[in-house]
Amino acid sequence: MGLSIRAYARHRGVTDTAVHKAIRSGRINALADGTIDPDQADAQWERNTSSPKTGTQRPTVKVKVPELDGDGGGERNGAGAAINGSSGGGGAGGAGGTSLLQARTVNEVVKAQTNKVRLARLKGELIDRPQAIAHVFKLARSERDAWLNWPARVSAQMAAKLELDAHTMHVALENAVREHLQELGNLQASVD
Repeated sequence: MGLSIRAYARHRGVTDTAVHKAIRSGRINALADGTIDPDQADAQWERNTSSPKTGTQRPTVKVKVPELDGDGGGERNGAGAAINGSSGGGGAGGAGGTSLLQARTVNEVVKAQTNKVRLARLKGELIDRPQAIAHVFKLARSERDAWLNWPARVSAQMAAKLELDAHTMHVALENAVREHLQELGNLQASVD
């Protein structure tokens, strides 16, 4: 008579689900009465389970977390990095338990970041990027148009005060404004 599945799981330091899985997959054998001989099962477990100690590793799973932030800036944390862990397993003390914990942690971080963005959007702290770009473009165009119309409005008054030809003053002001707007148009503004 051997150990029960739960007792063997405690002996092994894994969950009883991991032991059930090992029996179903044939990695270890149960006795006829359903109990487990610990010495025989330990040997089978080591022989039939691939681990980094034996040189054969389980496939590596990479989890990439999208980098979200609530303020449109660059708030990034360690959860945005890729996490390597062993797939499979299920033992609380094994590598499978660690990767499951890491995956759950990543999942919770993503949920928290997503909720932070939703909350900021509801509060009106976030704006739609294409809409903002269109608005800035519209403002810049109206500013440009105002400057292009300025020489026609003021050139006659300035010419009268300076006792110059109105047409000459208009052409000089218009050329100066166009050159200045051309210089401003060559500036490269970055939108991060």
